[in-house]
Amino acid sequence: MVFLKRRQVLAGLGTGLLLSTRIRALKAATPVNLDKNPKFDISPFQLGVASGDPSSDGFVIWTRLAPAPLSLDAGMDNNRPMLVIWEVGENEALSHIVRRGQTLAHPELGHSVHVEVTGLKSDRPYWYRFRIAGYDSTIGRSHTFPQPDESPARVRFAAAGCQHYEKGYYTAWRNIANEPIDFVFHYGDYIYESGGSKVGITPNSTSFQVLRRHVGPECYSLDEYRRRYAQYKADADLQAAHAAVPWIVTSDDHEVDNNWAGDSDQDGTPPDIFQLRRASAMQAYYEHMPLRLTSLPDGNHMQIYRSLRYGDLMNIFVLDTRQYRSDQAYGDQFAAQGKDVWSSDRTMMGREQEQWLFNGLAHSDARWNLLAHQVMMMNLAFRKSDHGALLYSMDQWSGYMYSRNRLLQFIRQNCPGNVVNVTGDAHRHFAGNLLLDGNDSSPVSVEFLATSISSGSDGGGDNDSFSRSVRRENPQLMATTDQRGYVLCDVGRDVWHADLKVLDKVTQRDGKLSTYASFAVERGYPRIQKA
Repeated sequence: MVFLKRRQVLAGLGTGLLLSTRIRALKAATPVNLDKNPKFDISPFQLGVASGDPSSDGFVIWTRLAPAPLSLDAGMDNNRPMLVIWEVGENEALSHIVRRGQTLAHPELGHSVHVEVTGLKSDRPYWYRFRIAGYDSTIGRSHTFPQPDESPARVRFAAAGCQHYEKGYYTAWRNIANEPIDFVFHYGDYIYESGGSKVGITPNSTSFQVLRRHVGPECYSLDEYRRRYAQYKADADLQAAHAAVPWIVTSDDHEVDNNWAGDSDQDGTPPDIFQLRRASAMQAYYEHMPLRLTSLPDGNHMQIYRSLRYGDLMNIFVLDTRQYRSDQAYGDQFAAQGKDVWSSDRTMMGREQEQWLFNGLAHSDARWNLLAHQVMMMNLAFRKSDHGALLYSMDQWSGYMYSRNRLLQFIRQNCPGNVVNVTGDAHRHFAGNLLLDGNDSSPVSVEFLATSISSGSDGGGDNDSFSRSVRRENPQLMATTDQRGYVLCDVGRDVWHADLKVLDKVTQRDGKLSTYASFAVERGYPRIQKA
């Protein structure tokens, strides 16, 4: 008899038999320790609401009961399961309710709530809220996607991430909340796991006074990760962005530990020990994100790569470039691309995820394919000095050239001209063309890398030494700047527009938003053009 691990079955069945069994288990008879009459001194909805992973007939709605978010028990003194009422309506006043139900908030999941709403009309807005013990949550707004065979004229979304709490205010999220978009793609680094500090250092080695400090030490335990998420999610600007539109999320490194890779952390911790930390981090991530039950962690593994479809306009492939990758080459330092970088024994996505992606791209009939992932795919080189060696990041795809070229070769052969990569992690904007190697002048795809929300503080603009070097050494690069902000994409049936949005400062709350650069990509012609 062949025994499969739970995650393998979930990956193969999606919402199949095993998942149905788990859903029935979560909806089983009322627990005997249910708190039937919960009482709160203040609203337990201090962390706001969120929606995510939209489909053509629904989406996930999320909240977490936490009247005192920064206490170790989040103010949930009796630590028992509670029933939460949820409502979805067709207008903002929620005077026309179309779906209503109740769900359990389990203490084992930090009293978080994930409701997978179904049976809604396609391609329209809905509003939702939660209720318990006489308290109502904020009203959130979500939006269903078009039917798979519908032909929408456009889709608009913002790409953002890297929101270090100590290094700047979340002005960008306030602006995103007011953008006329259909969804947000968050590429990762939702939290930073490090302990509090008084002085910060930007990538350009300039120091600044920390604006607001992390509560607690570096995160290792589930309680510590929960408190860190609570501190971030208590921010009003972040809550506004969550309440405005559905989010599609993936995790990167700082949700666990800086630059972790597979079973390896940056400190040389034995894998069996690091897996304990990873399990705590992934549970906390699930508890605080609007994710479907398919992403409920199984120990130290979480199914986060998945696909979504926006009518026949766009297929969205959300990748996971952390859990299955090989350890970084050459000690995870900026280095020359030696033989290890090109080794077929090293992987970025793992074999199963790569095959899943290849199958999805090969069978895609959408006008566009979005690869939404965490780290830069452009193979960018820079020099630390005018006559220094060419150096590359070992944490980005440039450190995994065998995997990178396999993907780009597959795109060239099977879906040329309609694949766009949207990534992050680098704390600055980048926009450029993707080449198979430095001598190949024919682009295979394009990439828009969204800068950080706050990580890196105010930044240094586009004339620092790194910017000058990377522009000089990489003709495929069309733009880069060290400023905070986000990428705004407006995707039509034949042209993909992208604006690189920047703030003049994040160390004060009144930062001014502007467009640093605008680009367009024509379907069938995989190269970036200035718009």
